[in-house]
Amino acid sequence: MDMFGAVALTLFALNFAFNQVVIKVTSGGFNPVFAAGLRSLGAVIVLLVWMHVRGISLRIPRKAWLGAILLGLAFTVEFLCLFIALDLTTVSRASVIFYSMPVWLALAAHVLLPGERLTSMRMAGLLLAMGGVAVAMADRSGVQVSWTGDLLSLLAAFCWAAIALLVRVSAVSEVPPAQQLILQIAISAPIFLILSPLFGPLVRDLEAIHLVGMAYQIIAVASFGFLLWFWLMKIYPANSVASFSFLTPVFAVILGWLLLSENVAPSVWGALVLVAAGIYLINRKPRSRKT
Repeated sequence: MDMFGAVALTLFALNFAFNQVVIKVTSGGFNPVFAAGLRSLGAVIVLLVWMHVRGISLRIPRKAWLGAILLGLAFTVEFLCLFIALDLTTVSRASVIFYSMPVWLALAAHVLLPGERLTSMRMAGLLLAMGGVAVAMADRSGVQVSWTGDLLSLLAAFCWAAIALLVRVSAVSEVPPAQQLILQIAISAPIFLILSPLFGPLVRDLEAIHLVGMAYQIIAVASFGFLLWFWLMKIYPANSVASFSFLTPVFAVILGWLLLSENVAPSVWGALVLVAAGIYLINRKPRSRKT
């Protein structure tokens, strides 16, 4: 992992941590599934305009269609679960469970991607980083626990790991990131919008802040944020990219404290140290032996 990748992935983690807060706030104005549908629909429009300006084709090779459809379905389930989970529980709790994704991805990559075997050092890094986010949430006093929210967050993490693997092992890996993304959001948008009436009134107490939050999700996350993630997945090892996701729940806990007045234990600062150490071990290059 070079300096550019490290900086880009850290900013990505911060952006997505803030997104968890925005989803939580936006759910005050929209039914969560309806909000997910609006986000995907808006992102389709933004990406179509951007691709037209850049002269990027919408054509997908026939051999990649199966992988693309699977990506779209995994994306749909992932965000269906995540948006509902954030409506049921706190940002910090949902984020910690959701961003356990690198553990499932690393374990699956160890089996499916021969070049990304888990060394003892990388395993230690994964354990340290996961321990860090666990420490951040060790003090649960005063926090409402939703087991439904927990399970949905975990299922969302599994789906995210599946997306990362499909991007690497299927023919869709030959498809540029923009086409990958627009297929996913184009598949998810109608499914979200069709299902949304099952989860209550589409609009709640709508205010200007909810509209601003939706615009942020469409532009900074569902459009260009995901494009950045897919691009980084194509040029860096899956384990290294995923390892930086451990920063997101820590950032989310801090942002939840600053912006939503969620209680944060002093242990969060210790968690930051553990997460940083874990990322260092995962990305450290082994020293070559002198002969």
